[in-house]
Amino acid sequence: MNNPKPIAIIQTGHTYPQIREHYGDFDDWVAHGLGTVSPVIRVNAIKERSLPALESLAGVVITGSHAMVTEAQPWMKQLAHWLFATVESAPQLPVLGLCFGHQLLAQVLGGEVADNPLGMQVGTVPLRFTAAGQQDALLGAMAGHPWAQVVHRQSVLTPPPGSTVLASNVHDACQAFRYGERVWGVQFHPEFSADVMRSYLQRLSGEGLMQQQVDTHLQNVRECRDASALLARFAQLTLAQVA
Repeated sequence: MNNPKPIAIIQTGHTYPQIREHYGDFDDWVAHGLGTVSPVIRVNAIKERSLPALESLAGVVITGSHAMVTEAQPWMKQLAHWLFATVESAPQLPVLGLCFGHQLLAQVLGGEVADNPLGMQVGTVPLRFTAAGQQDALLGAMAGHPWAQVVHRQSVLTPPPGSTVLASNVHDACQAFRYGERVWGVQFHPEFSADVMRSYLQRLSGEGLMQQQVDTHLQNVRECRDASALLARFAQLTLAQVA
């Protein structure tokens, strides 16, 4: 059946202007990944005074951001309240947080977010899936090819009480979690292409990374098609929700 309700892409920031000029912005990449099985609406969480009514939505995706969750800016507090209400009052509404969105979701649900003691993680990295992650409706298909694009300084240091950790790696004990049956957070970026990842690495030269580190990471960048397909699988799950 056709799905009349849209997936809300909650935009929490913008990529660098040079990257946006060539490749578009966070919301563009997410919309492309979701595909055409469901309409989307784009909501700028920084500018909007009110967020969408839950009953009008088929699902929610919270984008990444160059902002830090620990900054606790007013717009972040508004979004946090809305997300808490979403999870509590509409537990069957599929929700997916990406990077910043993952961290904000974790904090809203009682987890701990802070600067990662190991510093920045960036590039194409391997993940380790837990037994629950291998069976997960959203992430399970990634388990055979567990590579993803990442760029972050802060992490979920303690996952939310009652959540299920789905993936980790040597840098992050919580690369992905599920809360209940329909709320997911992933620290990685399924919306990033290899070209976008390379652009981020080049942009970070001298701003958090030495050129030698950039060169090393660039050699390891690859397309992560199974991770990228996660957004389309999420869109399919929203269809199942309203069917």
